[in-house]
Amino acid sequence: MEDIKMVDLKAQYGKLKPELDAAFSAVMESMEFINGPQVASFARSLEQYLQVRRAIPCANGTDALQIALMALQLPAGAEVIVPSFNYVSGAEVVALLGLKPVFADVLPDTYTIDPASVKKVITAATAAIIPVHLFGQSAPMHEIMELAHEHQLWVIEDNAQALGAVYVFPDGHEVKAGTIGHLGTTSFFPSKPLGGMGDGGAVFTNDDKLAAITQKIANHGQAEKYKFSTIGVNSRLDTLQAAMLDVKIKYVDEYNTARQEIARFYDNAFAETPLVQAPHRATYSSHVYHQYTVTVAPELRDALKEHLRDNHIPSMVYYPEPLHLQEAYAYLGNKEGAYPVSELLSKSVLSLPMHSELKEEQLVYICQHVLAFVKKHG
Repeated sequence: MEDIKMVDLKAQYGKLKPELDAAFSAVMESMEFINGPQVASFARSLEQYLQVRRAIPCANGTDALQIALMALQLPAGAEVIVPSFNYVSGAEVVALLGLKPVFADVLPDTYTIDPASVKKVITAATAAIIPVHLFGQSAPMHEIMELAHEHQLWVIEDNAQALGAVYVFPDGHEVKAGTIGHLGTTSFFPSKPLGGMGDGGAVFTNDDKLAAITQKIANHGQAEKYKFSTIGVNSRLDTLQAAMLDVKIKYVDEYNTARQEIARFYDNAFAETPLVQAPHRATYSSHVYHQYTVTVAPELRDALKEHLRDNHIPSMVYYPEPLHLQEAYAYLGNKEGAYPVSELLSKSVLSLPMHSELKEEQLVYICQHVLAFVKKHG
């Protein structure tokens, strides 16, 4: 049996090698490494895929969040609500811009931001919400947008982990995750659903005015060459990355479908035991399984991870400590117990190998070891 990897980028590259090598060669022939034509081409491909009016590529997913927030021109000290159970990027850029991150708890089944928790922390100073589409499926955007409308708040969707997921509104109409709020962002980090060969990101929107200011901010605030109409940053997607991504975007749905099939295999394997809680599938969103994240009893999680490692099975904990308890955000005054779902998940989640190249014998081996351990120790 081949070695099991959390993400097998080498195998993915092998299947696309002729197309990727040709795209690389085209850039090398032109030597247009910055803002070459492939960047604009990829932006149009992304717009078409997401069915969104404008996509603005940038250097990475964290930059995308920062640029989106800058485009809103919020007053200093304004509050921005972010989920506590999440990677640090959203809270980080809020703080870097002189705004105040305010944490909300997450739902125990989907791990995405809880609208009821959001409602509790809205104040007169609240200006925006950043829902995160975590592990591959959308946050409950209908409820989030209702809160945003009621309180006149901006919404920036962090879609780094769920590119290609489809959101279904109560009336039945469907849109791609990331295109519902005022602005959406994503990351092209290599392991993401659409991953490059290095860093990359994008902001997208259906609002032409927000698109125009976003485009300026990503390019030093330039309205035209050497004319600076706003404070900006230098955040460009390299031409080489754009060329690679313009090849790979054609296969996003194929990769997502493959991961969904693998998720079904896992689901079936764990269906007979309450000791392993498989990921919940929300009725309002498809799930593209950027991660396949189970929950187990907190007293079992770390020992299970060690058992898998000893048997050459990688696994990861996303995320081992909620943001409201991190030292960097201690100044906000949150204490243990403030967001109980986030705190429990940080002790009980475990992500298993998940990528489009996993083989059945590898999946059987993984599941056998998970089940044998939890049944022995549960």
